[in-house]
Amino acid sequence: MKNRNTYIDLFAGCGGLSLGLNQSGWHGLFAVEKSPHAFSTLKHNLIEKLNHFEWPNWLEQKEHDINDILKNHRNDLKNLRGNVDLIAGGPPCQGFSTAGKRVETDKRNELIDSYINFIKLVQPKIIFFENVKGFTQRFEKNRSKGKKYSDYVQEKLKRSTKDFIGYEVDGHLINFADYGIPQKRTRFILLGIRKDLKSMLNITPEDLFNQIQENKSKFLISKNLGLNQNIKDAISDLLESNGKVDCPDSKGFSSSVYSKTKSNYQKLLRTNHKKGTIPDSHRFAKHRKETVELFNTLLVSAPRGKRITNDDRAKFNIKKRGLTVLGGNLPAPTLTSHPDDYVHYCEPRILTVREYARIQSFPDWYEFREKYTTGGKLRKVEVPRYTQIGNAIPPLFGEQVGITLKKFINA
Repeated sequence: MKNRNTYIDLFAGCGGLSLGLNQSGWHGLFAVEKSPHAFSTLKHNLIEKLNHFEWPNWLEQKEHDINDILKNHRNDLKNLRGNVDLIAGGPPCQGFSTAGKRVETDKRNELIDSYINFIKLVQPKIIFFENVKGFTQRFEKNRSKGKKYSDYVQEKLKRSTKDFIGYEVDGHLINFADYGIPQKRTRFILLGIRKDLKSMLNITPEDLFNQIQENKSKFLISKNLGLNQNIKDAISDLLESNGKVDCPDSKGFSSSVYSKTKSNYQKLLRTNHKKGTIPDSHRFAKHRKETVELFNTLLVSAPRGKRITNDDRAKFNIKKRGLTVLGGNLPAPTLTSHPDDYVHYCEPRILTVREYARIQSFPDWYEFREKYTTGGKLRKVEVPRYTQIGNAIPPLFGEQVGITLKKFINA
């Protein structure tokens, strides 16, 4: 273990960040994820396919609530001190997201304190924390915290106590589209360095942010990618018009075959994928005739890459709010967990799960598990495939972060 760069992934979801860290040479100890649906995808790919985690004997290899681990394994976590280089990940974002209701009393917001308590027990060398842009914004009626949650987290991590060294921390808003991801997705990223390590190596979190920024061109060139990718770069080889076939995992639904690769981005994400196979999770929705007709009209007349305005909603008789017609030569807007928020850039349909995954930079060999979608009250408890991907950190960005942090740890 001492010769490896080790990390724990908190609120790991379907494994996007862990995959990026795997690709950059990190070694996982374990991952904490509450949803059995998301954990099923993580387990299938990162545990069963890649054998990526060195799972401890004291923790069952399954989904876990972080609060249960804090309650039942406090001493086990303390015993990890000195063996964990990095704790990565961030609590669920729904309570902070400007795309949702943004409720300060959302119980999920309390997971911030669970995250901080986990850090205090393990005390890794470095912290990588991610959350939505709304994490940096005040609630209109700031109730208990009275300030931005980003400030709250940083103050808690900086504060040294008798049993807690504390961290030097810094946070930035980062748009993943600037790092080779075909999606405008701005997230709050916080990096922390344990104070004793920061003093010894004379490096700051700001230095790490600068190195991630400086290294991106070299990294993307190494992948034969340009600095900017668009939607066509990502998914133009996955068209329904390529030839429809039966969807392997959904009876009564159709999928399609691949065309030849049309971009270096596609070549990269199809690496190590079995030739001649049908793309995983590439199930087409069964749209009503009226919906197809509407989408065809929008593909001809609607603006691209921007939410349809109220005037256009009235013009096209659209009831749904927040609908966006994608532009092939543009990056996607931030993907949400609602696939019917977007119309494909050249076909009258919504995106498939595989197209979601491509835009989030998951390689095609990464297979998604459990239900495709859910609805109603189940949305509060289930994490289907679209949601798994919509909640993920793009692996291609995680890999860039992993390379920089590994270089720092090994200096």
